[in-house]
Amino acid sequence: MTIEALLPLILFALVSTITPGAATTIATASGAHFGFRRSIPIIAGCAVGLGSVACAAAAGLGGLLMALPALQIVMKTLGSLYLIWLALRISRSGPPRLGGDMAKPAGFIAGIWMLWYNPKGWAMTIAAAASFATLASDSATLAIVFGLTFCLVAAFSLSIWCAAGQLLGRLLKTPLQWRALNFFLACLLVISIIPMWRG
Repeated sequence: MTIEALLPLILFALVSTITPGAATTIATASGAHFGFRRSIPIIAGCAVGLGSVACAAAAGLGGLLMALPALQIVMKTLGSLYLIWLALRISRSGPPRLGGDMAKPAGFIAGIWMLWYNPKGWAMTIAAAASFATLASDSATLAIVFGLTFCLVAAFSLSIWCAAGQLLGRLLKTPLQWRALNFFLACLLVISIIPMWRG
C-alpha cells in the first residue's frame, strides 16, 4: 500500500478531525488553561479513542451499531450527558491556577471514553470505511490502516487546536476575560451535541 493510495483517506481524516467539534473544543480549553504539555494526555486519549473507533468501524462493529437503533440512543444519551458535564466544568472554571472545577486537565482515559460515546466519531469512521473499503484486501488490514490513520491525523489536528488555545490563554489578562472564554467554550461544547441527534 503506497502513500499515494492513502492520501484520499488521510485528507478525509484531516477534514473530519480538524473541523470544530467536542474534541477540538476540549483540546482548545485544555491548551488555554494548562498549556500544551499538560494537555498531551487528553489529546492522546482522543486520538487513540478515534483510532480505535475507526479500527472497530473498519472491522465491522460499526455495521452492528447501525443495525441497533436502541444502542445508538444509549450512546447518544451517555455521550451528551458527558459533554454537558464537561461544559459545566469549563464554564465554572476561572483563570488558570486560581482554583475552580478545572484544577487539573482531563486525562488519557477521559479522551478515549469521550470518543467511544461520540456518535459523530462513529458516523465519520463508518462513512470512511464504506468509502475506502478497497484500500486493503482483508478487513484486518483495513482496520489497522484505518486505526493508525485516524489516530495520527487526529493527534495532529487536536495539537493545532490545543496550541491555539495555549496562545489564546496567554492573551487573556483578567478574570472577566477568562470567564468570557470559558462560557464561550462551554457553549460550543453544548452546541456540538446537536449534530449527534440529527439524522
